[in-house]
Amino acid sequence: MSMRPRSLSIAAVALLASNLAGCGTVNEKLSAGMGDYVPQWAGGLPADAPPRAGTPQYDAYMRERERKRLLPAADREKEEQAQKGATGTTSGNAVR
Repeated sequence: MSMRPRSLSIAAVALLASNLAGCGTVNEKLSAGMGDYVPQWAGGLPADAPPRAGTPQYDAYMRERERKRLLPAADREKEEQAQKGATGTTSGNAVR
C-alpha cells in the first residue's frame, strides 16, 4: 500500500517536469518573433536596432555597413555629419 502514493508522486513530478520543459521550448520559439512587436517603452527593441539576420533588410544593412567600413575616415565623418543634419538630431535634444 505504501508503494502506490510514492509511485503516484513520482509520476506527478515527471508530468510537471515534462510540462515545464515543453513551456521552455514554446517560449523560446515565440519570444524570437514576439520581441519585434513589443513597443520600446515596454522593453522591446530600440529604434536603432539592426534588422534580424536572414531577412532582405539584414542583407542590405550588412552591405551598407561594409560600404561605410571601406570609406576613408574623413569621408565617413562627412557622411555622418550630413546624416545628422538631415534628420535634425543634435546633442541638445537629449533627454536629461
